[in-house]
Amino acid sequence: MDCKKADKKPVSESTSLSVAAAANLRDVLMVLKQSYIKDNPGCTIEITFGSSGMLAQQLLNGAPYDLFLSADTNFPEKLKQANKTADKSRIYAYGKLAVWSKNIDVSKGLEALSDPKIRKIAIANPKIAPYGKNAVETLQKSGLYTAVENKIVWAENISQAAQFASSGNADVAFIALSNALNKEMNQKGKYYELSKESSPIAQSGVVIKGKNITLSQHFFSYLTSKKADEIWLKYGYGTIAH
Repeated sequence: MDCKKADKKPVSESTSLSVAAAANLRDVLMVLKQSYIKDNPGCTIEITFGSSGMLAQQLLNGAPYDLFLSADTNFPEKLKQANKTADKSRIYAYGKLAVWSKNIDVSKGLEALSDPKIRKIAIANPKIAPYGKNAVETLQKSGLYTAVENKIVWAENISQAAQFASSGNADVAFIALSNALNKEMNQKGKYYELSKESSPIAQSGVVIKGKNITLSQHFFSYLTSKKADEIWLKYGYGTIAH
C-alpha cells in the first residue's frame, strides 16, 4: 500500500520511516505519529527513544535512522558537521523542565529540595541528555547544586530519571514537563513546572542522508504544522508559533 497524502498522491517511494527521538518525546510523538498516519494511510513509522547524545553517537557510527529528533540544538549540528544530514536542522518544539515526586511536596519548586527527607535526586546524565544539562544549570543558577550534589543519582535519560522516582529509587526527579503530564505519572505523584527557574529547551531535528529523505522531510514538516501545534501544546511543549 502506498504511503499517501490526503490528496492520495504518493509522498515517497518508501513507505517506512525510522526515527531516532529524544526520550522526553515518548508520549507526544506516539500521538503525533498516529495523527500523521491517519492523514497518510499506508505509512509505517518506527521510533527508537533514548538520550539525544546516545542516539547522535549511533548516527555518527552509521545507524540507519531517517530522522533525528533531539532534545537540544547541539547534537543535530554535530551530525551536520559530520556530513550525515540531508539539510539544515530546524527547531520543532520547546521543552519545559519540571521537578516530580511520588511522596515529597514539590509545590514550592526548588525550595522543596531542602527537605531532609530527600536522600536521592534523579537527573539525566547532562553529558548526553539535554534535560539533564538544563537541570544541572538550573540548580547551579539557583545556588543549590553544591548542597544537593551528593544526593544526585544519574540516569541514562529523562525517562529513566522519571522511572527512578516513580519506582521509589529516588525521592525526586528532574524530568520533562511532558513526562510529568503523563497520565500514569500524574496519578502517582505531583510535579512543579520550573518555567520561571529554567529557560525553555529548544529542541531541533534533522533529516539524515539516505534513501528516505522525501518521507522524512514530509513527516518533519508535519511536526511543525498548525495541526501538530495543538498536540505539542497539550503535552506541555511550546511551539514555534506559540
